[in-house]
Amino acid sequence: MDARPAVTGSFWVLILFDVAEQIRLDDLRGILGSAQDGQPALKHPAADYVRFERPPVIENAGSVATKGGDNFQCHLKYFDYGVVSVEMVMDFEASWDDLVALSSRWIEEPEAERCASEVLKARLERARTTLDQPYATWLTEDYRIIHIREAWHPEGRPLTAQAMIDTRGDQIAQIVLGETIPVSEAERERVLRSSMSYYPTDLVVTGWNAALVYDTPLGAAPVIQILEYANSQLLEFRHYDVVFTEVLQRVYRSLENKTSLFGRWKLAGEAQWLNTIRLDVTELTERADYAIKFLGDRFYARLYRTAADRIGVSENRYLVEEKLKTAGELYQFMVNEFHQARAFVLEVLVVAILVIELVDVFRH
Repeated sequence: MDARPAVTGSFWVLILFDVAEQIRLDDLRGILGSAQDGQPALKHPAADYVRFERPPVIENAGSVATKGGDNFQCHLKYFDYGVVSVEMVMDFEASWDDLVALSSRWIEEPEAERCASEVLKARLERARTTLDQPYATWLTEDYRIIHIREAWHPEGRPLTAQAMIDTRGDQIAQIVLGETIPVSEAERERVLRSSMSYYPTDLVVTGWNAALVYDTPLGAAPVIQILEYANSQLLEFRHYDVVFTEVLQRVYRSLENKTSLFGRWKLAGEAQWLNTIRLDVTELTERADYAIKFLGDRFYARLYRTAADRIGVSENRYLVEEKLKTAGELYQFMVNEFHQARAFVLEVLVVAILVIELVDVFRH
């Protein structure tokens, strides 16, 4: 029997904050000095096939101690579309049962968000001048990644991806779901349905709020970055969903209060304001949407699509697109109402001029 731990790796807590409309990364690099660029380092032969259009800036924030005595290594990752990801990483050596317990404890642990928020507030003060339109309140998104570097068979040989699914499928489902007791067969199959492998010795299983990655540090790095990027997209779409909900509520109230002729005359300004917001949001969502490119690497592209579906990016994107469509229809309606009001006023003026002319004719 092998005396080594069944699994070794690191536990990642990602807490993402939407802090501003935009972060000027070039200015931020000048302030931080030794900050790194977060371009993925890939293990696949096509090393340039997955890349950020504008690589995020990474800042080392040292170690963070929780109230429970856990120590995490912390990094901040600044994305140009206004999102900052606080990465908290803790190494582990454990049995599978211990790993299940660790995952369950940290997936729902609010202490992580508190620590991440304190770190960000302390670090962001120095970078405040690089923020365009900073937000007074921050929308947040969190995700956990269990990175297994090594996993051993009881006989001492490394587990392959298929062997891990066959022998540890129940624990994998628990780890990804954060459950301490085994889940149903149907739920287990639903979780494992998202599993992906490129080589026989690597495995990715993505879930709604956590993922398991079995790979070397080099192989896991781009996977973790893609999962982080998908969560940053989710955060941005959630933000713009809130923005458009408030915008549409204001427009509806405006339409209710401007049913008179002169009220409709004033709709031109409201329509222009709505269209400006609509175009700004379209531009910003496209910038977040195309921040990373998959230039032919089908594995990473499939991984991104699977993760995006699992964590809710696609659903939130649909909500924003529907509200953009509604905003466009409202804009057209308001413009039409304004044109009708203007046409009516012009007709009244024409009639008034004719009446004056006729009165003048009959007087003479």
